[in-house]
Amino acid sequence: MPGVSLRTLAAGLVAVLLVLVAPIAGAQTADEIDYDAWGSVAGRAEASIEAARASSQAFESLRSEIVVWRERFLRVQDVNSARIETLKTQIEALGEPPGEGGTEADEIATRRFELGEQLVKAQAPVTRAEEAFSRAGGLVREIDKLIRERQTDALLRLGPTPLNPAHWPPALVYLTGSLRAILTESRDAWSSEIKLNTLRHELPRTLLLLVVAALLLLRGQAIMGRISERVLRATGSELRRAGDFLLSLGQVAMPVAGIYLLVIALNTSGLLGFRGSLVVGWLPYLGFCVYGAYWLGQRLLPKGGGRGSLLVVNDDEALRMRAGIAFLGFLVGLSGLLAELAEYEGYSETSTAVLLFPVALLAGLALFRLGRLLTAKARKALEQEDHAYLSRWMGLLGRIVAVLAMLGVVLAAVGFLNAGLYLLFPTVKTLALLALLHLLNSVVRFFYGLATGSAEEEVQAALLPTLLGFVLVLVSLPFFALTWGARRADLTELWAEFREGFALGETRISPENFLTFVLVFVALYLATRIVQGALRNNVLPKTQIDPGGQTAIVSGLGYIGIFFAALVAITAAGINLTSLALVAGALSVGIGFGLQNIVQNFVSGIILLIERPVAEGDWIQVGGHTGIVRRISVRSTLIETFDRNDVIVPNGDFIAGAVSNWTRTNNIGRIKVQVGVAYGNDTRRIAEILKEIAEEHPLVTVDPAPGIDFRGFGADSLDFQIRAVLSDVNFSMSVKTELNHRIAERFAEEGIEIPFAQRDIWLRNPEALRQATPGPLSPASSERELHLGEADKELDPDQTAQGDEADY
Repeated sequence: MPGVSLRTLAAGLVAVLLVLVAPIAGAQTADEIDYDAWGSVAGRAEASIEAARASSQAFESLRSEIVVWRERFLRVQDVNSARIETLKTQIEALGEPPGEGGTEADEIATRRFELGEQLVKAQAPVTRAEEAFSRAGGLVREIDKLIRERQTDALLRLGPTPLNPAHWPPALVYLTGSLRAILTESRDAWSSEIKLNTLRHELPRTLLLLVVAALLLLRGQAIMGRISERVLRATGSELRRAGDFLLSLGQVAMPVAGIYLLVIALNTSGLLGFRGSLVVGWLPYLGFCVYGAYWLGQRLLPKGGGRGSLLVVNDDEALRMRAGIAFLGFLVGLSGLLAELAEYEGYSETSTAVLLFPVALLAGLALFRLGRLLTAKARKALEQEDHAYLSRWMGLLGRIVAVLAMLGVVLAAVGFLNAGLYLLFPTVKTLALLALLHLLNSVVRFFYGLATGSAEEEVQAALLPTLLGFVLVLVSLPFFALTWGARRADLTELWAEFREGFALGETRISPENFLTFVLVFVALYLATRIVQGALRNNVLPKTQIDPGGQTAIVSGLGYIGIFFAALVAITAAGINLTSLALVAGALSVGIGFGLQNIVQNFVSGIILLIERPVAEGDWIQVGGHTGIVRRISVRSTLIETFDRNDVIVPNGDFIAGAVSNWTRTNNIGRIKVQVGVAYGNDTRRIAEILKEIAEEHPLVTVDPAPGIDFRGFGADSLDFQIRAVLSDVNFSMSVKTELNHRIAERFAEEGIEIPFAQRDIWLRNPEALRQATPGPLSPASSERELHLGEADKELDPDQTAQGDEADY
């Protein structure tokens, strides 16, 4: 079966499962661990590391054995944890031991000694497991370092150049020798009576497998095409897209299944030797690469374009790109087959380089062409401002691919074959993974829109599909790492370190603790929200509590629920809060200095919700802002001004500053309206008229009655003021407007004059003024004309001969 690439795929799946699922093995006691056996394994590993002569495969096997031991030691570290905590609590209950020269009761001293011995005995297996765990971790790190150094040396080793014609005949001899060996093995099998008997015995099964394999290979895609057409005709437009994607997978699965059946049939016949079985075993992987790559090309560049197309290309360009993608898949499978055959046959390094270089060259040319095409299409899309963000990244990806393709071919040509292959084929696989991620993300968004009935624009702006896409990216990270040379052991090591957790004070927080904390907290938080919703919508509206009090009750319940949820979650996770006292103290200092204003506003918000000096819907004035309170939160209060602007005021301003609340207890409020009349009017009559006007308005209260003030003698008028109390102060502006209209109407009826300011201007030297501005008026000077009134009659006739206008 295929080697590196199939193992990479399987290793990626295993790594993802390790990340998602913790080991299922149950708890293990310290007595079940054979530390003598562990000492033997550790000693053998240390000797092998020091000698550094074992193969990488042997080191991998040894590392796996050590990892199993390390997992046991990690589980044992949690043994007796409850008993140890109980003993510590008992010892603390006895108080501090007496100092030097001090004494305590014999009974307490005896009990303290007994508890101390029990604590030491309970901690002994944990301490031994921690020491063994540390030793195992060190050995694993040393083995990983040794293997990585070997991989680096192999990657950077300079070998013979495949461009030397002298190296070509030996490589051809190796390849033809392998092919002749395969044919010889087959002829020997035909001449063997045992093999022929096996063939006769398995002939019905072999023929059946061959017929089914031929059917799947030759007609499988056509059969799936007809099935797809029938299903798509019987479904709606949205379901048609989903069915088209799912059924298209069958066009890959059926040919690959046919190749698998063909391999099983050939192996069942017994006519293949070792070399033939090796070559035939690579056929399914080769078929998967070809058909899978062609399927990706079809999904990314469908016939006729459409919204599913990744690039804007015509049908001819799309066809050539799909063929190029399938050809890259074929080269990936072929490179693996040649490398496996060369390793099995023991080809020389020179012959291996000569055989693999043409594959690398073709892959480099195809990648370079693909990178240039991506760059060109991305540049064109940017010019048309079509999906600018995606096009920009696609252009960058195209340039990177083109550079890696050229560099990989050059390195392989000069003799760095491993480095060149390392750049070329992982790049192909990375592009395939990126394309698959794009398709899966599109499928997630499509099914989300189908389930919720949302339009495409709404799906693009929704949060859940974005989070699911982020999860897909996280799941794909192990595959990307394995593609670029990471070992499965590296991923499992990262997972082991992650499971080990980190120490915070004397408390070790592991992923299990964190997951427990999150699940318990989320469950209790949701329960709190459900109770809040029930109170807000069903219980509190049926009571006599005002809306502000209802909001305070619901908010207070929310804060209590969150605090309770956090406390229960911490307890359920087994986190010892006493060991975090130092950390809590440091956080308190940080809060005291860095978060002072936030904490102040938070406390002020709680005070506002409890005392309720301000409620939603109140008309208030605070900090120079006047408006209606729309929402009171724990940190700030939202005020809507009469200009329909939202002003966010920190809650600290309500506690530290003065606040005017016009409508807190009731809506009654007083307004003042000033008016001036000309000198010579009867002031008492004026007061009577103003009082009648105020009493006529329906919103002016009778008790207290409106009052009229004769404020004094102004420079131009006799000044009066109406003081009226309104039953609803929210209408103060409209009431003032109505009163002013009514005052103007009554004063006109009574012949009462409302004075306005007048000024008389005297020109002392008009001759100098005319000399300064001779000739006709310019447009600019005409805008500065001064129109004089009766004062012109007192001027000299010669001075007014020019008319009634003076210019300056």
